[in-house]
Amino acid sequence: MKLAILSRGKNIYSTQRLAEAAEKRGHEVLVLDHMKCVLGIEKNRPHIYYGGKEIIGINAVIPRIGASVTFYGAAVVRQFEMMKIFTAVESQALVRSRDKLRSLQILARAGLGMPKTAFAAEPKDIDNIIEVVGGAPCVIKLLEGTQGIGVILAENHKAAKSVIEAFLKLNAAMLVQEFIKEAKGADIRVFVVDGQIVGAMKRQAREGEFRSNLHRGGTATLIKLSSEERATALKAVKKLGLGIAGVDLLQSDRGPLIMEVNSSPGLEGIEKATSVDIAGKIIEYVERNEFNGSEG
Repeated sequence: MKLAILSRGKNIYSTQRLAEAAEKRGHEVLVLDHMKCVLGIEKNRPHIYYGGKEIIGINAVIPRIGASVTFYGAAVVRQFEMMKIFTAVESQALVRSRDKLRSLQILARAGLGMPKTAFAAEPKDIDNIIEVVGGAPCVIKLLEGTQGIGVILAENHKAAKSVIEAFLKLNAAMLVQEFIKEAKGADIRVFVVDGQIVGAMKRQAREGEFRSNLHRGGTATLIKLSSEERATALKAVKKLGLGIAGVDLLQSDRGPLIMEVNSSPGLEGIEKATSVDIAGKIIEYVERNEFNGSEG
C-alpha cells in the first residue's frame, strides 16, 4: 500500500510514529505538507500536484490537519476523496469537529453530557451570559484556540465580564462554559480508532494551573474507564463521524462531561501513558478500509 500522511512536518512525533508503523508493516509512506498541495479541479478529473509533480498511486491518506489550517487542509482531504482514495478522517467530519459550537450542538442533541455552555454573536447583556452557565467561576474559550491557548478561567463575575468585553473588542468568537470544580484540574483523553477505544489516560494540570494539556506542563497516567465514560466517548465519535478521534472528558458529580472531540489527536502523550502502539492501531484501521475498498 502507498500511504500519504498529510502533515506540516516529518519530524512531528505523531507523523514519525505513523510513518514508522506503516513502514514496519511493509507500506510505502509519503509525508505531504497539505499547505503545499496544489488542487487541480476539472470535469471528471480531480488531481493534486506536489512539488510540481502530479500525485499518483496513493491508496490511502491519514490527515494530520492543524486547527489553524482547517479550511485548506479539509479541501485537500476532500480532493483525495473525490479521487476515490480512502481517508482515515473524512473531510466533512474534520470540518464538523473543528467547529466547536456546531460540534457541541450535535453532541447536546444526541443527549451527551457537557458543561453548561453559552454563545452569543453580539451579546448585549454579558451578565446574562455568565448567569446562563451558572455564574462565576467560569471558563471562557476562544473558538479557534488549541492546546489550552485561548482558554481562561475567570474566578469571579467582574473578571469574567472584563475578559468577555476584551474578546468582544477584538471581534473574537468565544464560548463561555461552566467551571467543573470537582474535576480538580484533571480530564480524561479517550483515543478512539474505527469505533474502538484503543487507549485512555488521565491528564492532571500542574499546581496553580486549571488546564490539563500536556503542552502546558500537565502529567498523564493510565486510567481504566467506567462503562459510562466508554459509552459517552464512543457515542460522541460516532455522532461526529470521525474514524480517528481524541475525546476529552471531565469527571463530574453528574457523570462524564464532554469538553471537546479532537480530530487530529497527538500520539505522544497517549502512547507513553498507556504503552499501547496507537500508531499501529491506526495503520491497521487504514489497511482494513483500503483493502475492503480495493476488493469492492
